[in-house]
Amino acid sequence: MTDRIEVAATELRPLLEEFIMWARANAPGSDPELVGPAALWHRLAFSQDLGTWKRADLRNLLLDRMPKVVEDPDAAADGMLPAVDAYLTFLDSTGRLGKGSDSLADLQAELDDVEDEFVDLMEELLDESEGEEDDDAGDLGDFEPFADELSGLDTVRLRPDSELAAAARQTPLVAKARDLAVWVGTGRKVGEETLLTDAEVEEALEAVGLPRPETEGPVSESVPQLWNIWNLAVDLEFLEPGEGGTVTVQDDTAEWPFDDDEDVLDAWMLGLHSVDYGDPELDDDDLTMALAGLTRGVLVRLLLAGGSREVDGLARELGEAAADLDELGGDAWEAAGDDPLASSIEWLTGYGMVERDGDVLRLTPLGTEGVVHLIDDADIEVDARPAIDSMSAHELLALSAELPEEEADAEFAAWMRLREPAKAAEELLAAAAEDDSDALIRVQAASVVGTLGEAAVPAWQAALDHPSLRPYAATHLSQLEVEDAPEPTPDDTHWLILDMWTISAGLGRSEFVSSLRDIGPDMVNDLLEVIWKIPHAHVEELLDLISQVHPDKQVAKAARRALFKARSK
Repeated sequence: MTDRIEVAATELRPLLEEFIMWARANAPGSDPELVGPAALWHRLAFSQDLGTWKRADLRNLLLDRMPKVVEDPDAAADGMLPAVDAYLTFLDSTGRLGKGSDSLADLQAELDDVEDEFVDLMEELLDESEGEEDDDAGDLGDFEPFADELSGLDTVRLRPDSELAAAARQTPLVAKARDLAVWVGTGRKVGEETLLTDAEVEEALEAVGLPRPETEGPVSESVPQLWNIWNLAVDLEFLEPGEGGTVTVQDDTAEWPFDDDEDVLDAWMLGLHSVDYGDPELDDDDLTMALAGLTRGVLVRLLLAGGSREVDGLARELGEAAADLDELGGDAWEAAGDDPLASSIEWLTGYGMVERDGDVLRLTPLGTEGVVHLIDDADIEVDARPAIDSMSAHELLALSAELPEEEADAEFAAWMRLREPAKAAEELLAAAAEDDSDALIRVQAASVVGTLGEAAVPAWQAALDHPSLRPYAATHLSQLEVEDAPEPTPDDTHWLILDMWTISAGLGRSEFVSSLRDIGPDMVNDLLEVIWKIPHAHVEELLDLISQVHPDKQVAKAARRALFKARSK
């Protein structure tokens, strides 16, 4: 999901920047910054076409999606609808409101229709947030008390996406959510007090393979597991709200489990917060709240214990935590029965996150991945890395770029022990060739392969055919005195310098200026005479940066001339 958000945000950025400029002159009373989240979730949830807006989508966006993602309900209550109005007017006035859209007048009418309800929803969020602020103790699923322990954990190793996706495809709860959504179908009318009639509830239970409860009252009031699966289907985006109090299955829901690993993991991550549905639901609401977060509490304690715990000991610890945290905690624990962890373990097992062997409960690889994401969502750091045996060369290089030198060396050493030197060299240089613009990965790869001596000769020879690696290959083959190896050319040297400058610029302006000073203005001037000719991915931005930051005005002027030549070639 994170990748989808980043892609959508990248697509939207130029349009939003233009809107901000337009709003200054045409809608000065609006707050353009409030449009970003609405436009982003419109793109993610309703239309891949940035210019296609429908009344129903606008209503669902504002009343269903935004209350889940808005960061400042107070500001949203005051300014989001005027900002969205301005944005739609901007799209219309600049010809960007697509032909498939409803008219601007209809969209504005919809904004008027939802205004009161939207403001009420924002006020409810404000009331909830104030209540949360008053509750300093948090709940059993609060990760903050474990922040120091989590930060001090040994490195958590994560399995590759292919393995995780294979496990996610087997999760029973996602399959049940799919079956429920397919049963719901298109445009099913739902009620206000209870979503489904008792007759529909019985059909839904059959669709997902749950037994009908023995009850004398309404069936709908005795099927919490069904409603949890319903909510999961919404979280997974298998179900979405429609017009006129209806819900509709998403078009591709029946295709689960999807063929593409990334799509599978994106969907599974959408439903990750469903772990809260595993918390016990007791007859008394106050007692139920006293055990809120229990399922997350299970997850964090399993991770801190290295991935497994005896259930009895885990239950005793959580029971004591509940009693300490809430004055009703002890009563709630007793009301939860002989096995208070049963519902949590059942849900986590159904979501593929834990497995039980007798009295031992352990995280699965999918569960480890999930709890690391939950901890990250809580803004707590934990050292999580791909498993060495499944780490690709590119993952190794990217990870090592962020580690202290000693840790990076240890990662490289562990990775190299699993490969013959010649194979390691081949993989590392192939990873460096994936992106000509990534100088840091390239320099790292060349540095490591350079330590492998003659074993790396075949990989260096193959790298001669790749323009961004040729300078490194020629240099190392020459140092190894390989017969018939090409001598490094001045252009090769200039390429290496541009790579070093690129890395230096990435460390910050002061670091870049310092590196330029180290070689002196005369040498920089000499380089500027020739370096603009090199077909390096960053040559133009480097020349532009030198022209802006170099303290010697003559050097800055020479950089501007070189930049003009580079852009004109």
